[in-house]
Amino acid sequence: MLAMGLKNTVAGKLPTEQPMIGISFTQKTVAARKRIALVAHDHCKVFLLDWAERHKDRLAQHELVATGTTGLLLQQRLDLPVESMISGPLGGDQQLGARIAEQRVDMLVFFWDPFEPQPHDPDIKALLRVAAVWNIPVACNECSADYLLSSPLMDQAHSQRIPDYATYLLNRA
Repeated sequence: MLAMGLKNTVAGKLPTEQPMIGISFTQKTVAARKRIALVAHDHCKVFLLDWAERHKDRLAQHELVATGTTGLLLQQRLDLPVESMISGPLGGDQQLGARIAEQRVDMLVFFWDPFEPQPHDPDIKALLRVAAVWNIPVACNECSADYLLSSPLMDQAHSQRIPDYATYLLNRA
């Protein structure tokens, strides 16, 4: 049923190179040492801190970056280096989004508060959108973060599909 509306399918298999609205894709190699962005809304910071403490040994093997307050709290709790952007509502979410677009973040762990509207909701939506565009894994709670961190791909180099921006620029003119 799913494949009925898809072109280029073979025997019910999903297409591998079908472009999304004129965007073609290429492959990129993600290093074994991941660059992990960590973000948490105020009411979720304690959950992220507890989760990170449980996984300190795994996280120590990777490069960590976070929005302002979250980064400071993680550094204090874990005694690990964490590069801190500015606070999310002041533009930190957008800074992380730029890093994703520049392929400088490999995974996003974002414990967001589903019960509380945020004054910077458009920035949050933009961050999640750019993560989807650049095909990076996103965890939005402890359970999904546990799944990502326990993946065999966490500690090995692997290939992933990303937008082919060079071709996009050539075809734009």
